[in-house]
Amino acid sequence: MSIQRIEPGARMSGAVVHGNTVYLAGQVGDGESVTDQCKDALAEVDRLLAAAGSDKSKILQTIIYLSDIAYFGEMNAVWEGWIDPANPPARATSEAKLAAPKYKVEFIVTAAI
Repeated sequence: MSIQRIEPGARMSGAVVHGNTVYLAGQVGDGESVTDQCKDALAEVDRLLAAAGSDKSKILQTIIYLSDIAYFGEMNAVWEGWIDPANPPARATSEAKLAAPKYKVEFIVTAAI
């Protein structure tokens, strides 16, 4: 099976397609609030999924990291407005120290094509 790398860089690719599965790099967003960062990051998820020939209705699993679990409710408000309600993926959410202090949330997505 071939491997397709979408937006490859020196450190990582934006997404990798293997077979009928696409694996996205962790997506973070800009903005001061968790809401703004979630909306921005999920827009990037939409863009990368489209580049791979997929969309949010085909997400298999999402792992979400929050810099503070106190953001759980705010993140869920954005998430629930964004996901395809007919096709919710498997999901896990944890608190973790993210790559830079400005980041409050990161989404790691695996989807079918």
